[in-house]
Amino acid sequence: MHPLAPPLERSLRAVAGAMADARDPWWIIGSGAVALLSTGSGTVADLDVLLSAGDAAHILPALGLNAAPGGVDSRFRSGIYARWDAPELPVEFMADFALNHDGQWQNVIPTSRITHHLGDTVLYTPSREEMRAILQSFGRPKDLRRAEMLR
Repeated sequence: MHPLAPPLERSLRAVAGAMADARDPWWIIGSGAVALLSTGSGTVADLDVLLSAGDAAHILPALGLNAAPGGVDSRFRSGIYARWDAPELPVEFMADFALNHDGQWQNVIPTSRITHHLGDTVLYTPSREEMRAILQSFGRPKDLRRAEMLR
């Protein structure tokens, strides 16, 4: 893995600390996952964390966040959504995250789970191939650019 920008590394460590009491699998997706999985140096403006509704119910309040229903737009929805602004990079927690594909909502639940170590900090992402497929399914130009970084 290539060196990470210090604000990104500190924010990833904060996520790992927040998720230490998770009972279910969780993943970093999006640009944060690309940074962990690739040798490129794309921009990471925030971190996206997929977690279970059960974990959201006890982890988010411990961070002072409300585990509330997430918004719905034409492409994405979350059963639970919270934004954590304490780390240097904002962190978006999403439970029951779904993508609208041709009018049908499809849950986004990775089937792979890759472990990443930053010293004694442990983080998880989908596999490189699965993260690439997830980004391609999102279909937005920024996600397609990120998917190309995982080729």
